[in-house]
Amino acid sequence: MVQAAPFLLVLFLALGAHGHSTEKVPSGLGCTGQGGQEAVAADPSSGFPPLQCILTGTWVNDLGSNMTIKIVNTNGDFTGIYRTAVSATKERIKESPLLGYQHLPNPLSQPTFGFTVNWSFSDSITVFTGQCFVDDDGKEVLKTMWLLRSRVENIKSDWKA
Repeated sequence: MVQAAPFLLVLFLALGAHGHSTEKVPSGLGCTGQGGQEAVAADPSSGFPPLQCILTGTWVNDLGSNMTIKIVNTNGDFTGIYRTAVSATKERIKESPLLGYQHLPNPLSQPTFGFTVNWSFSDSITVFTGQCFVDDDGKEVLKTMWLLRSRVENIKSDWKA
């Protein structure tokens, strides 16, 4: 049990830890809102619809971990890659595939989503769930929670997973 604690602490920090935010990395013209406009906080009295929070793109958290989400299809399915900045394993950190789904109640919302990362360099999988927001400054921010499951040798070691 003593050996698991440092591993879990480092992994907790590596994956963004509960309560941390992830911000989108601007590309080209920056984040887009309705009709390709640059993301600027909408004034509710302006009559314009609220800005979209678009999952597609590259996201970086405050620990330096990053993920790139490819196109979200019309069903809300998406794929991408995740690269953690910190790990407790002695293996070289590698980009890892992710597969996810975005809830699509309407195209102008700040959507909920979930995705799974199948770590390429360790025997574990992490599931994330969260919501994409546009803050008061017009920046897109992901708020997530996650759950990690590591492989163990047998059921008696399940508590380590």
